[in-house]
Amino acid sequence: MTRSVLCKKFQKELPGLDKPPYPGPKGQEIFENVSKQAWEEWLDHQKMLINEGQINLTDKEARKWLNEQMDLFLSGEEYARPEGYTPPKE
Repeated sequence: MTRSVLCKKFQKELPGLDKPPYPGPKGQEIFENVSKQAWEEWLDHQKMLINEGQINLTDKEARKWLNEQMDLFLSGEEYARPEGYTPPKE
């Protein structure tokens, strides 16, 4: 049976993640409030930010910035996009 959550990004009931995406309170908060769809969209966007922005994940400040962007993205707020980014047409 699929677990549903009220997704904070899409503001509607959607299928949830199968397990927290990482340990600790932050992973649990995502598990309880973010849909599988929103998380998968974040992972795709995160890859784009890392690749296009040539983000060095060994840099503590870069990881902090990426986590801030994740919070913004998953909350449905304005988040960073690579230069020249045009969202896909729905």
